[in-house]
Amino acid sequence: MRRRLGLIGIGLVVTAAIEITLLVLVAHRIGFGLTLLLVLAGVLLGGWLLRREGARGWRALRQATAAGRPIGPEVSDGLVGLLGALLFVVPGFVTDLLGLALLLPPVRRGARVVVRRSIERRFSSAVAGDLFGPRQVRVRVQRTTPEDGEPIEGEIVDS
Repeated sequence: MRRRLGLIGIGLVVTAAIEITLLVLVAHRIGFGLTLLLVLAGVLLGGWLLRREGARGWRALRQATAAGRPIGPEVSDGLVGLLGALLFVVPGFVTDLLGLALLLPPVRRGARVVVRRSIERRFSSAVAGDLFGPRQVRVRVQRTTPEDGEPIEGEIVDS
């Protein structure tokens, strides 16, 4: 846990350094006023997206609950959308690009998978099953029989 916090701290410092460097380069290229306007536009867009994604996530969560479906997919999608919007709120061009990427459907799907796997690793399989429903697994059928002809005991769980 400490190691992870240290990596997050280092990542934040590196991101801040890259953002400042990029802001200075863009300001030299297009001027301070236009750069400031672009950054402010990103922050305002992020605020609007934060509100939209929050409302969208809440609505999806309520619909899933009302329908009796597992809420995990809606929660993970909402978290990814909120993170994308939050990255827009942070002033800078790199965070805006990362936020935009998280709002694009292909990247968002991949990020949802990462969130789901992270939750499944951190919580018991019962909790993960309650959140996301039964796990879907691939079963490979081996067509050979045991050497001694004994049956193999097992259990099939049908969802």
